[in-house]
Amino acid sequence: MKPVTRRNFIITGAAAALGMSVVPKAAFAAESDAKPVRVGVVGTGNRGTSHVSCLLTIEGVEVVALCDLFENKVTNAAEICRKAGRKEPAVYFGNMNSYKQMLDKEKMDAVIIATYWDSHSSIALYALKNGIYPGIEVPAALTVDDTWNLVETSEKTGVPCMMLENWSFRQDNLALLNMKRLGMLGDIVHCHCAHSHDCIDHWFFDSKTGEQRWAAEYLLKYNRDQYPTHSVGPVISWLDINRGDIFTEITSTATASKGINAYFKRRFGDSHLNSNLKYSQGDIVTSVLKTRMGKTLVVNYDMQLPRPYSNRWMLQGTKGVYYEEKSAIYLVEQSPEYHEWEPWKPYEQRYNHVWWQGDYSALSHGGTDFVMLSRFINAVRAKGQTPIDVYDSAVMTAIVELSGISIAKNAPVAFPDFTKGKWQSNKPYFALDRTL
Repeated sequence: MKPVTRRNFIITGAAAALGMSVVPKAAFAAESDAKPVRVGVVGTGNRGTSHVSCLLTIEGVEVVALCDLFENKVTNAAEICRKAGRKEPAVYFGNMNSYKQMLDKEKMDAVIIATYWDSHSSIALYALKNGIYPGIEVPAALTVDDTWNLVETSEKTGVPCMMLENWSFRQDNLALLNMKRLGMLGDIVHCHCAHSHDCIDHWFFDSKTGEQRWAAEYLLKYNRDQYPTHSVGPVISWLDINRGDIFTEITSTATASKGINAYFKRRFGDSHLNSNLKYSQGDIVTSVLKTRMGKTLVVNYDMQLPRPYSNRWMLQGTKGVYYEEKSAIYLVEQSPEYHEWEPWKPYEQRYNHVWWQGDYSALSHGGTDFVMLSRFINAVRAKGQTPIDVYDSAVMTAIVELSGISIAKNAPVAFPDFTKGKWQSNKPYFALDRTL
């Protein structure tokens, strides 16, 4: 690719913007001519049902079986398949081991796991041992031991394992990855990210009654970064983690827990049980991760205080800085004004990733789920490596338990090398854009 100048950036960026077209009826259709990819789904609540709907939009996919604890959940998902004109999938429900019956009996190539967090790794391990590709909702596991089990079982069976971190596939994040790989930000030195998402009144607790939902039990029991993967997902590739660099340690701190009780007193009054219940989880967790090559990453957990949504990504290098909250960028010798931000969107269009050559905005999460699942399905069809491998899945996942250990010890904690030294020779693999 020829060197980027201000002039050819503007010209080519305008051309790219004009060239963005409507989504073809079935993306990746050329790769769907072979036999259908047979997929099962375990966990058909809100997220699992969304995955079912998304899978039905991907050419060459057959949803063959569904499983959930509750009959009404699984029959609802089966009805979505029927209304889409597809063969009605087999359904399994009733107990915590129903997924084993499904995986043992039904012939499938891959399984999507969208259950409660504490069952993700056990279902994935069972799938791996049955030769089935697991696509695991986040986080892939809750302990470092279970994370190691996923890595080593994937290695032993030869079956790839992927955590479905959809924010790694966002259009803006992939465009930034393209720019990073072109060297436009220079040597990367530092990154900040956060999951700043007020989930108190819909995810952790029922908005009408204040009753605890399943995720709230983790707020009672633990003080840690409960949900790091959305923010850290794209950062893995920006920092070349497991591909020439590696995290070596994590230091985490937490604030006091104030937000949950304050919400309940404001919304339901002082007499509500949760207004005075003691929660272990601090409102804000700040983790600092160091890498072998001298980079730093700051990660914030921020899910219990009133605020608009943000991931607060900032990527900083020797030639510039990207700032997601401002939707802005500054590049040395390219930005028009000295030390002044310029808009990000023209750069996103200019360096638009090949996976986003269409308008997917009407689909789930603005098309991000479609892009992610399409690439996952392509890997399953080709019997190849998944777009996010088990090692990157492990790094994102391990932050959950390690942050809690660091907070409890008030000290840094060593970060495991899930690649067992292979990071030194591994080459970048995620979302390589051959059009650059």
